Amino acid sequence: MAILLPQQFFNLPAGVGKSYYENLNGGANAAVTVQNNSAFPVDLVLYAVNAPIVTYTIPPFDSLTIQLAHLLVAALRSTAAGATFGFIQIATSDF
Repeated sequence: MAILLPQQFFNLPAGVGKSYYENLNGGANAAVTVQNNSAFPVDLVLYAVNAPIVTYTIPPFDSLTIQLAHLLVAALRSTAAGATFGFIQIATSDF
């Protein structure tokens, strides 16, 4: 069964990061979608159990969906290039 968490809007000043999902009880299988509506790139940082920290850069006016097992933390970080805004949505599941 999947659980679709509420859509969260982000508005991050240049060089600022923020966590948007945390499951410190062993992680959860999840799909993370980020829509970057700004003119500057935003970084999606993912922490998973027994895996290296992974960072994806989402270009301006683009989106990305990533599926991964045992997600602990999903965070967004704006680059020094400028402020970013858009939304992030996470769905957890037993896939």
